[in-house]
Amino acid sequence: MTSIQHSGGPGGQVEEMNGFQNPGLPEHKPRITDSSPAAERLAERQIAAWFIVSMIGTIWFIVAYFLFPVGDSGALVRIHTAGVGLGATVALAGLGIGIVLWAKNLIPDAEVVEDRHDIAGSEEDQAIALEILNQAKDESGIARRSLIRNTLIAAVAIAPLPAILVFRDLGPLPGDKLFTTLWGEGVKLCKDIGMIPEENQIEPIRASDVTIGSVFHVIPENIRDSGHPLDEKAKAAVLLMRIDPSELNTDPDREDWGVDGIVAYSKVCTHVGCPVALYEHQTHHLLCPCHQSTFDVTNHCKVIFGPAKRPLPQLPITVDSEGYLVAQSDFREPVGPTFWEINTRETNA
Repeated sequence: MTSIQHSGGPGGQVEEMNGFQNPGLPEHKPRITDSSPAAERLAERQIAAWFIVSMIGTIWFIVAYFLFPVGDSGALVRIHTAGVGLGATVALAGLGIGIVLWAKNLIPDAEVVEDRHDIAGSEEDQAIALEILNQAKDESGIARRSLIRNTLIAAVAIAPLPAILVFRDLGPLPGDKLFTTLWGEGVKLCKDIGMIPEENQIEPIRASDVTIGSVFHVIPENIRDSGHPLDEKAKAAVLLMRIDPSELNTDPDREDWGVDGIVAYSKVCTHVGCPVALYEHQTHHLLCPCHQSTFDVTNHCKVIFGPAKRPLPQLPITVDSEGYLVAQSDFREPVGPTFWEINTRETNA
């Protein structure tokens, strides 16, 4: 059994009396930068170069932010994201690599043992603390290595600039924009082709096109009229399906919200806003792939499983004189995470 003996020496060392002797610290092996002034200067230039690379990355982030503005297409979003992402990566990597190389190649790496001492606030202790700080300054070389010091200061100074641009993008408070969508009286339901469509790609849906068991991903016909089509699509996306009317358990106050078994529900999950895009034809269940919230279409998309706390909002629809499916109004409740419903109730109260 191992016995422990507390010695009374400085630092209260604990020695294990189990037959093994403390081997002590390993022999210090000097680095090439410790003995070669040329290698030391080369390491200093390499570190400064990485700090300069960091500055270039920060500057590129700012340039890319303005050079590749976010547009309506997914391609523009990807280019913008790639540009600013590359800049942020280079800026942080250059700063990190430079600091690591500084620590590995220039700051003294000898291991030392220091005895503990009581913490006090005497003048002597303050002098010791100041001496330690001065020693750290001397060992790091930050005072005499002006190239490293200046490039580090410059890299750190401009590093927060991308954050200023990102926070600027938060913009003004949204007001009631999160509570409304592009849907309104008479707005036609159109097929979602997976991108922001051109004018000639808008394809309204007739009631006769929707057969029992079919599912359509739907957007409003006026999607291109908005100033921010992608943002509006994220709120207004709808799933349209047709079920045998005898299988629907329709609330009396929603008798006229569908058309002969055709019903439309928000595609935005009420949990955290993921797209609810999986429809099980046999059970008439909609499934959110993110956290497996499951909604029963035959019962106004009430939650039957998962973390969502409220049903998917239903879009009231009807048929116009030409046989096209159109909205009767906007959603009668906010789409998306439950927070907005709670916020609406508090506002109305």
